[in-house]
Amino acid sequence: MNLLVINAGSSSLKFQLIEMPLGTVISSGLVERIGLEHTKFHYTIQSEEFSEAVEFSNHKEALEAIAQKILSKSSGRTIDTIVHRVVHGGEQFSKTTIITKEVKDKIRELCALAPLHNPANLACIEVAEVVFPKATQVAVFDTAFHQTIPEKAYRYSIPNEFYDKHKIRQYGFHGTSHKYVSKKAIEFLRLKHSKIITVHLGNGCSITAVKDGESIEHSMGYGPTNGLIMGTRSGDVDQAIIFYLMDTLNYSSSQVQDLLQKESGLKGLTGFSDLRDIQNEAQKGNKECLLALQMMAYRVQKFIGSYIAALNGLDALVFTAGIGENSDVMRSLICQHMDYFGIQLDEEKNKLRSKNIRSISLEGSKVPILVIPTNEEFEMAEQAYGLLT
Repeated sequence: MNLLVINAGSSSLKFQLIEMPLGTVISSGLVERIGLEHTKFHYTIQSEEFSEAVEFSNHKEALEAIAQKILSKSSGRTIDTIVHRVVHGGEQFSKTTIITKEVKDKIRELCALAPLHNPANLACIEVAEVVFPKATQVAVFDTAFHQTIPEKAYRYSIPNEFYDKHKIRQYGFHGTSHKYVSKKAIEFLRLKHSKIITVHLGNGCSITAVKDGESIEHSMGYGPTNGLIMGTRSGDVDQAIIFYLMDTLNYSSSQVQDLLQKESGLKGLTGFSDLRDIQNEAQKGNKECLLALQMMAYRVQKFIGSYIAALNGLDALVFTAGIGENSDVMRSLICQHMDYFGIQLDEEKNKLRSKNIRSISLEGSKVPILVIPTNEEFEMAEQAYGLLT
């Protein structure tokens, strides 16, 4: 069975064409910086690598280009199933699901809770239905992995009616990534029982406490805006700021949402939403960029400390996703002053680049520090194949 896995992030679109059950990757690629300057399209088809400078203003244009490349270079290979990452599934979707009109309608209803992602996910579904009309369309939901978070953690201290009638609660996101890398950490360290913190740092950022393979705490909530400082999202802010924006500065609710979702985070602090740009500017002495790096790392450190308390210990700290895997600068900042918890970074190991799972902790560090490249696409393919067979 040939599965085309589509993973749309807030400013990126990754894909893999995977033959299951062997898990053979036939083609793969990445469009990064969608909607930004210097958009790049990298892809590999039948071991031949390509890289192009392109201009895609949205995910629809990116997927159309990906489909054209795959169809023109796959030598008549039939694509049986399209597997889509969908960020918000609410309480309605706790498992991988075949996409129907009703499923699409529900995803559309949930767009308000994930405005940077669900619209892009839905656009990709609708383009895929046109380009691959005979293929089965399957959705894998980011929120599903976090359904094991206990009620004492996922409920908010607001009147009960808002949960009972409107299901306002913590849902959590990046679940496919957190599930994959925590599973790989358990295998790598050969742990029978495990207390792991997974740190997913990309344009979107989140952190999860994983106990014995199950999510028990997570930094995002009802929507994917709170928690860590992100590319354009604010992370945690005092609710009083929202009231001030609306009551005193006359912002509408949609303006506040746009501000916190699209104009805040690293972009609000520096004018840049891509960490690579910020690191380059920081090296030149840009004080705003230096401060933004420190703020981002400090926020992660605070969550690590609280999650060690929630887990009552720590067997491994895992970094993943674009920034987590590639920014030795951010990993170094996060691991500073964490000796009390037994987290000790080896700076030389930290600077080495690799596409493999690797340890970057000092020899003798009580807590292993791992860099694990996420492979959400393979995890999604496994889940979809399991559903359809």
